[in-house]
Amino acid sequence: MGLLVAFTFSGAASRFDTRRQLIVQEVNAIGTAYLRLKLLPPQAQAELRSDFRKYVEARTAIYRKLPDVEAAKLELARSKVLQDAIWEKAVAVSKAAEGQQAALLLLPALNQMIDITTTRTVALQTHAPAMVLWLLCGVAFAGALLAGHAIAGVKAHSWVDVLLFAAVLAATIYVIVDLEYPHAGLIRIEAVERLMADLLDSMK
Repeated sequence: MGLLVAFTFSGAASRFDTRRQLIVQEVNAIGTAYLRLKLLPPQAQAELRSDFRKYVEARTAIYRKLPDVEAAKLELARSKVLQDAIWEKAVAVSKAAEGQQAALLLLPALNQMIDITTTRTVALQTHAPAMVLWLLCGVAFAGALLAGHAIAGVKAHSWVDVLLFAAVLAATIYVIVDLEYPHAGLIRIEAVERLMADLLDSMK
C-alpha cells in the first residue's frame, strides 16, 4: 500500500507543480508580448493594448470560475476570439513598412503566448487514471479491514490508534485527490495565479 500511495502522491504533486510553473510561464509570455507592443507604430498600439487587457481578463476568469466547467468554457472561447484578433492585428501591422522590424520580435512573442495556453489547458485536464484512484481507495479499505480484524480479538485496544489510523488514511486520499483538482478543493494555486491579476493591473 505504501508504494501505491507514494507513487500516486508523487504523480499528483508533480502535476500540481507543473500547473504552477505553466502559470508563471504564461504570465511571462504575455508580459513580454505586451512590452514589445512599444516597438509598433504609435497609432497601432492603443487598440492592441486594449485587446491585451481584455485577453488577460478572460484568461484570469477561466480559472477563477472553475470548478464551474461551463462558465470556464465560455471564458476560454472568449479568450480564443481575442487571441485570434490580437494575432491578426499584429500580422496586419507587420505588413506595413513601419511595422516590419517590430514584427520580427513581436510575432514570435505572440506565438509563444498562444502556444502556452494550449499547454496549460492540457495540463489542467491531465489527471491520474481513475483506475489508480479506485485502486488506492480499494487498498485503503483492505488495509482498514485487515487492521480491524487484527484488533478485533484484542480486548484492550486504543481508540486513539484506531481513529488516528482512519484519519491518516482519509487525509492521504483527500490530499492526493485535492492535488489533482487544485481549483475545486482546499489546496489552491491562487498565490501564483495572483501573478496574472498583477499583470493586468500593470496594463492599466
